[in-house]
Amino acid sequence: MKIPKYGFAVLFGLALLLFTGYLLADTFLIKRVYSAAAEEPAAQTAVIQTAGDEDEITIIAEESAEAFAEEPEPTEAAQAAEPVTTDTTYSDENISIQLSTYRLHETTVYVADVQLSSADYLRTAFAENSYGRNVTAKTSATASSVNAILAINGDYYGAQRSGYVIRGGVLYRNTPSGGEDLVIYRDGSFGIIDEDEITAEELLASGAWNVLSFGPALVENGEIAVSENDEVGRAMASNPRTAIGVIDDLHYVFVVADGRTSDSDGLSLHELATFMESLGVETAYNLDGGGSSSMVFLGNLVNNPVNGRRSGERSVSDIVYIGYGA
Repeated sequence: MKIPKYGFAVLFGLALLLFTGYLLADTFLIKRVYSAAAEEPAAQTAVIQTAGDEDEITIIAEESAEAFAEEPEPTEAAQAAEPVTTDTTYSDENISIQLSTYRLHETTVYVADVQLSSADYLRTAFAENSYGRNVTAKTSATASSVNAILAINGDYYGAQRSGYVIRGGVLYRNTPSGGEDLVIYRDGSFGIIDEDEITAEELLASGAWNVLSFGPALVENGEIAVSENDEVGRAMASNPRTAIGVIDDLHYVFVVADGRTSDSDGLSLHELATFMESLGVETAYNLDGGGSSSMVFLGNLVNNPVNGRRSGERSVSDIVYIGYGA
């Protein structure tokens, strides 16, 4: 059969279009669950290694439950204790949370001041309790699934193919992105690391319990760590933002700023860092922002997220939360 003039070009163009469509769907739409989230304390450490289009799960190390025995567990009596709550406060014998609202730079900022008796109550969770690509849920949905008292969106690890992912003492991804990470150690202390200077395996061995890979660091050693010109990728200067900081032992602040609306402009990284410093933090870190920025307290959405041109939560890969767990 004779192929019409320009037929090869048409067929090639169609094949290219279909292949491009598949790549876009594979990147943003097709759900790939690599593993279920491990229970705490972890029984093993898993790494997801990606080679080309193949996704292979390899167990690289095993740890006995005794290795995490130092991590204190909440007692049944503590969990059963009746908390005292209002619209802006929560308190029991282990957890105290106070919500406040600030107005600065034509932006509404929500702050949760958190004090804990144990680092065990500072936790992370994957959407659908699964590690993978395009596995997402709204912050409020994931918070509900783990009975979170307070939750904010995490680093949206699923939007990237690199960047360390350690959650609950389990290593899920060891591919470096070259960025700055927030390390939350088993004792609840914070540290900032450069992925080019330390491996994920070394972090795990040093006691890293959760590692969040977005950034940058906003405050280090009590000093602002970004300049007025710093920004995330090609983002605008004023954006919705999410950040977490530590003031002293087991004393944290969770911060979410609204943006991209007529009522709230959003903050630059430097404005956010300056605000975090004013709260007295020793270390503060920028998490995923924009449409992802969301805070949930006692099952209620606190802020006013904007997802594209629409109001409402964006589905994200993970959360950072306060609670006793599911």
